Amino acid sequence: MNSGPDNISRRGFLRAGGAAAALLTVRPLAAQEDGVRRYAISAGAATHRLGQEGAPATDLWLYDGVSPGPMIRARRGETLEVVFTNNLDVPTTMHWHGIRNLNEMDGVPDLTQAAVEPAESFTYRFPLRDAGTFWYHAHSKGWEQLARGLYGALIVEEDDAPDSANDITLVVDDWRLTEAYALHEESFGSLMDWSHQGRLGNWLTVNGATEPVIDAAAGTARLRMINAANARTLAFRLDGGRPLRVIALDGAPCAPFEIDVIRLAPAQRADLLVELDGEMMTIEEVSTGEPITAAQLKTGAQLKSGAQPKSGGRALSPHVPAAQSWYSFPDQAGARIIDIHMQGGAMGNLDSAIFEGESLPLRELAQNHSKLWAFNGIVGGYDNWLGDVALGEVVVLRVWNDTRWEHGMHLHGHHFWVRSQEFGDEPRDVLRDTYLMAPGERAELVFVADNPGAWLFHCHMMEHHAAGMGAVISIG
Repeated sequence: MNSGPDNISRRGFLRAGGAAAALLTVRPLAAQEDGVRRYAISAGAATHRLGQEGAPATDLWLYDGVSPGPMIRARRGETLEVVFTNNLDVPTTMHWHGIRNLNEMDGVPDLTQAAVEPAESFTYRFPLRDAGTFWYHAHSKGWEQLARGLYGALIVEEDDAPDSANDITLVVDDWRLTEAYALHEESFGSLMDWSHQGRLGNWLTVNGATEPVIDAAAGTARLRMINAANARTLAFRLDGGRPLRVIALDGAPCAPFEIDVIRLAPAQRADLLVELDGEMMTIEEVSTGEPITAAQLKTGAQLKSGAQPKSGGRALSPHVPAAQSWYSFPDQAGARIIDIHMQGGAMGNLDSAIFEGESLPLRELAQNHSKLWAFNGIVGGYDNWLGDVALGEVVVLRVWNDTRWEHGMHLHGHHFWVRSQEFGDEPRDVLRDTYLMAPGERAELVFVADNPGAWLFHCHMMEHHAAGMGAVISIG
């Protein structure tokens, strides 16, 4: 057996022993009599064992001292209120990924709010308009703060969901660890990573554990999978070639379809239905071509109606979520077109770009400013505005990935329709908030600009965003 993460084959992750894992649900501060779910969450330094039993703990930054952060569960139509306290020594914020949020609650420092300084608190309060699988994470120096562990799951339940089957959330991450299971801090800010795919890890966890064994009931289960990695596009399959039935993507229902392998870019989510037959089911991660065990589902007797599986997931219906009013492809007649030409990175064709109003060669951008990517020849930032859009306009982001790398493009405050190339030869019209674009791909991201404010559009490979791949769309 390998002694630690540094001895891993570079083709894949290290195999390791089993561990039990469940997601901790954060406790409300008060009863929800007024339709408001109230919680308190803090960010701070903590230790957590990422490796198998007997491995040393790793120094991390965590929400409430757990990895992943405590699961927040609420229902559509409620208001979520989170009193956040920053116990770190650096500024931070919380972003509510995939939520069609109020702009001032979106959690982007220097754009929608001031960063929460050490020892300070901020109250996030916003309506939950949509049911689905979402997540929350730090958005201040995300390339470092996510890699240190600042993220957690946010599940918004359908308001009429019956209790009839397993509902299991799986938060997956890759960590870059040393042989002593410490975070590889020397690689933070590495231009090699920033100019390539991003900061890839060498150790895989599910719900903060190595190869967890999760108790479930025989029958149909709903798996909510969240890719919390900084940069790695993860891929999952079931052992024995059993199919995965996709019922929702990024929290939005889709026309159900079956697939053998589901690929998830950083920040993407997928709700999957699987059939548990009473035997151990293995979920494999196969992104490197070398399958490894991600997690196992241990099935026992069928749960009685309303019973609680030991995994910590609440029993919910596995039915396809009901369509909501905004789940319809908008009419594009007279739509506002915004062209976005993505360039940069290693082996790319970007020779120079505008940064802070000055055209600079790529070498100077990289060496002096750690900037390597651009939209429309401009190094991205919160002062790079892609356009001013009237409230209610239909918008088409016509995006060209003119680079040698994949990019997971995320739009804050909205979902968009896209003719996705992510699921094989046949394109599928799906609603997403993060779309994985292949090198050279041209895609149209279509949405109704019905949420006012200044919204970030960026690559969710966090190092790409930090190195220039981001800009703002103003709506109102």
